[in-house]
Amino acid sequence: MTKEPIEVLDDLADQVADEFEVYRQPDEFKDVSLVIENSDEEHPTLIVHVDREDAESLADRIDEFLREHGARTERERHSATDVRVLATVD
Repeated sequence: MTKEPIEVLDDLADQVADEFEVYRQPDEFKDVSLVIENSDEEHPTLIVHVDREDAESLADRIDEFLREHGARTERERHSATDVRVLATVD
């Protein structure tokens, strides 16, 4: 039985949270936030929001991690400190 895309993205979000947990301290502002957008149930998207100085370099690392784990990625750059990496799976 194969997993649904939402399940794959949920697992992937957990892996990102573990791999980049230093940027997700519970009592501080989170440099990395994770959201799964599933308004389109057939094509959900994991959104990894990087909000910090030099966001681009951390977004590069997250993008590479996601691609190594089978996701297709693209980016939205809102400013030098606000980058979103969007990940989808089949």
